[in-house]
Amino acid sequence: MVKTSLDAIDRKILKYLIKNARMPFLEIARECGISGAAIHQRIRKLDEAGVILGSRLIVDPKMMGFDVCAHISITLKDPQLLKKTVEELRKVPEIVECHFITGNGNILVKLYCVDNEHLMRTIFDGILRIQGIATTETNISLQEVFQREVNIDFIEE
Repeated sequence: MVKTSLDAIDRKILKYLIKNARMPFLEIARECGISGAAIHQRIRKLDEAGVILGSRLIVDPKMMGFDVCAHISITLKDPQLLKKTVEELRKVPEIVECHFITGNGNILVKLYCVDNEHLMRTIFDGILRIQGIATTETNISLQEVFQREVNIDFIEE
């Protein structure tokens, strides 16, 4: 993966978009001291380079009735089953994130459920029925303290 070089204006644009993805481009242009056409061009370039992966609406899971957030570490029976296992995990609608990890386990998933009974059904009827999975270890999140996007202040020019 080729890393993209960002100048000061690119970083400023990204800071505004990270803070508020709905901020009008013309307002960002004014804040950056460049034209509306230039802002569109720069954002398109950042998008095409893969720096911007899209924009999304973030919904509070608790407000939607998903009171249980869990992280499950999954150990595979055979590392060669990794791709097939991930394909099957993708079919479990409660799973919102999936990571390959080091340490205990091979995969870490994050999921949201309505309650503990729903979590138990998801683990036993959804996750543990997948052929390549040997064991799981579940950690229930008691409260999400904060969530944030990557801090681009650490990127050097």
